[in-house]
Amino acid sequence: MVSPELSSPSAPERRAGAMGLGLLLASALITVLLAGIFAGAFAGLVGFDDGGALARWGIPVARTVHDVAAATTIGLLLVAGTIVPERASTDRRGFACRLAAWTGATWAVAAFAVLLLVVANTTGISLGAPGYWGQLSQVWSITFFRVYLIDALLATAVTVGATAARSRTTMTWLAGLAVLAQVVLALVGHAAGAASHDTAVNSLAVHLVATLTWLGTLLALILMRPVLGDALGVSVRRCSTLFVWCYAGVAASGVLNAAIRLGSWEGLTSRYGLLVVLKTVILAALGLAGWRMRSRIVGALDSHGSTSEAARSAFWRLATLEVALMGAAVGLGVAMSRSVPPIPQAASGDIVVAITGYSAPAQPPQGALWLTTFRVDWLWLTVTLLAVGLYLAGVARLRHRGDSWPWLRTVFWVTGWLFFLWATNGAPGVYGRVLFSAHMLMHMSLAMGVPVILCLAAPLTLAARALPARRDKTLGPREIMLATAQSRWMNFWANPIIAGVNFAGSLYVFYFTPLFELALRTHTGMILMVVHFMLAGYVFGWALIGPDPGPNRWAPSLRLLLLFVTMSFHAFFGIALISTASLLAGDYFRSLALPWPVDLHADQVAGGALTWGLGELPMLVLAIGIAAVWMRSDEQEARRRDRQADRDNDAELQAYNARLAQRGERYRDLRS
Repeated sequence: MVSPELSSPSAPERRAGAMGLGLLLASALITVLLAGIFAGAFAGLVGFDDGGALARWGIPVARTVHDVAAATTIGLLLVAGTIVPERASTDRRGFACRLAAWTGATWAVAAFAVLLLVVANTTGISLGAPGYWGQLSQVWSITFFRVYLIDALLATAVTVGATAARSRTTMTWLAGLAVLAQVVLALVGHAAGAASHDTAVNSLAVHLVATLTWLGTLLALILMRPVLGDALGVSVRRCSTLFVWCYAGVAASGVLNAAIRLGSWEGLTSRYGLLVVLKTVILAALGLAGWRMRSRIVGALDSHGSTSEAARSAFWRLATLEVALMGAAVGLGVAMSRSVPPIPQAASGDIVVAITGYSAPAQPPQGALWLTTFRVDWLWLTVTLLAVGLYLAGVARLRHRGDSWPWLRTVFWVTGWLFFLWATNGAPGVYGRVLFSAHMLMHMSLAMGVPVILCLAAPLTLAARALPARRDKTLGPREIMLATAQSRWMNFWANPIIAGVNFAGSLYVFYFTPLFELALRTHTGMILMVVHFMLAGYVFGWALIGPDPGPNRWAPSLRLLLLFVTMSFHAFFGIALISTASLLAGDYFRSLALPWPVDLHADQVAGGALTWGLGELPMLVLAIGIAAVWMRSDEQEARRRDRQADRDNDAELQAYNARLAQRGERYRDLRS
């Protein structure tokens, strides 16, 4: 007998899915046209030829199709890998991947269309006019064009991957790659030239990812309606949890975006501000719909099962309404990206602001300023709050069910993230963009101080105990974390030798190459620097003293030897900084017009001294930790031997004594 989930979708079911996608696209296109005309999204660029009407009108329309197709592709792949359960008689993942291949192809075509139209709009040469195709040879060399090209290439890669994906892991990775394409797009638009560049880019990236993930996952459920069957209830419940996180991300990032572009409450009266008000109204309506979904429909589907026709009908009606509202939100977002906000988004003439996005500190770091200086970096502040909040929630869950968790590990976790917050939002982060010595203090904190503390908190063990396990062949948060920790890739990087080489060797590669200056000059480079050195330090500490389960551990004696070798290379790096006559990233530091004098070479020497001196303390902590592991392993071995002796009446000792007696008898026989 053929399973209902495997049978071909009926014509009404196919029409229902197509109508959902059509409703979304129509809602988005109508909104972008109306809002674009109202806010001037289709107006010509001021001061030069903008490439003609095709480019001006084509970019918003193509971008709308692009966003809808990208969202649908993300949602289908994410649902296939992490949401919808699979059985031997079903092919839900295959169905989702086949749809994702089609939506991905649409996304890729729209992405290339956006690129071609943006080139025409920016260069002033109409699409197909003489000289236009010659401009395309400069696409990769110009950052603004390169971002759109990367998006188109990633869309192509995801589409090809979706056609061949067979495992849930591959589908999840492809969903992550599709999300990455949306993060890249945050580097263009109003955020690219905003005075608060870092905050603008970060908030826009979160806004795009949260919006498109939310929209795409909901639309994926509608498109997969023919094959969901009895999996509807659990799928809706899991998606509902994801929607709560997406809603929070959209709301928080939207507030930051509006604050940067409007400047004050008066900005709401502008045309751009009215679009913000409309998006806020839609967000509130979506919040009410989501509350109804979680409070009534999700519970009904769980309690009565997915066979409850009333609950199913209520879900499809509310989902269709949400899709229409979110389509309008996407259209408003596209129109806003092409409209002029009331606050000019160009950076000021201050060289420090132009490079870093922030004004230079009024005075050099000294005394209490190392503790009192603070400037909010919303990205790292959010990461800190989420990390601490989720850890404490995991501890609370364990205690709620009667399990214990060592309080000292919680102290390590909270302390480590507070240390991280000081390094990124405090004096090291503020002065680290303008002074080499402060930068090295930030680096030492992030690469050696914070990771050593965090790895002692055993977050993987807590997650494995607190997060629920899934039994239906889907990848939940627990499964993803454990699979990553036990993967061959992690086995390679957490090998003590590789971890040590990565930890110490990346210092030389980063600071004695143009990568250092690139990180100082670019927002993306700075984020990647923080992420890399945090991960490198964490994996190194994990391989040596981490209590979490993971790759095969070396004997404590070998770990201690590796630590001493790594310490030597790290100390030599500090000496190299002190003795280097040339300035690292000299052009960058010399270009900064700081309001107070600074000897750049002396500051670099001070940075080398900090690296040399402060690096010894974390290494000492690691050495003490390895010694403690060594002693604990000896004690455990001794207790194991004692238990074995109790079970077999000390057979091992008796056998040893018997061997000694036998050798004694042989010795006496030889003597005689």
